[in-house]
Amino acid sequence: MNQAIETVDQVPRAQDTKERILDAAERLFADNGFAATSLRQITAEAQVNLAAVNYHFQNKETLIRAVLHRRIGPINKRRFDLLDALEFAAGDSGPLVLEEVLRAFLLPVMEARTSCPEMRHWPRLLGRLYTELHGSLMEMFQKEMAPAGQRFTAAIQRAEPGLTPEALAWGLHFGIGALAHFLAAGELLRFISRGTVDPDDHLEALGFLVTYMTGGLRALRSQNKETAQ
Repeated sequence: MNQAIETVDQVPRAQDTKERILDAAERLFADNGFAATSLRQITAEAQVNLAAVNYHFQNKETLIRAVLHRRIGPINKRRFDLLDALEFAAGDSGPLVLEEVLRAFLLPVMEARTSCPEMRHWPRLLGRLYTELHGSLMEMFQKEMAPAGQRFTAAIQRAEPGLTPEALAWGLHFGIGALAHFLAAGELLRFISRGTVDPDDHLEALGFLVTYMTGGLRALRSQNKETAQ
């Protein structure tokens, strides 16, 4: 009986340990990058021993995967909810509006940047992620983002059917690059604007980024038409 009670009591303690490791890893990856952060640094930050990390995550790669999934999963769910609403309103054959599709894609990231205390490190981490995408990290990211990529690519093409797949790929690549730069170095806005722009105003940032990406994608669509002529 006592042994059963001890086993039950150990469950929340083990969960607390796992969450502390994830929180510490997220902070350090955001501050230092993925490659530059060691398991030893993570254990010191989380105040656990290496055996605890090995028990919950086996290795650093699995830990990185868990950190990404913990944050990307809820962001993508929010994205899908917003896109579902747009598609429902448009019906089976109605057009989608590009600005609204891009807003559905970007808003959850902007919300996480300022509105969720538990995700305060995630936007900077996402900025880091975009600048270190190679090897196994690229594979992890692609796996996490594949469902969102497929749905939003189709939605953008539905909103702007004149976009070729190549133009859409370029437009999204540049647009996501702008998002990553803002996430990783948003404070530069204070310097560039001489203090007149507040990078923590996520709704203002969202509005400008949607306008920027919309203009770029539509310009690429027009370029395709001119080239075809």
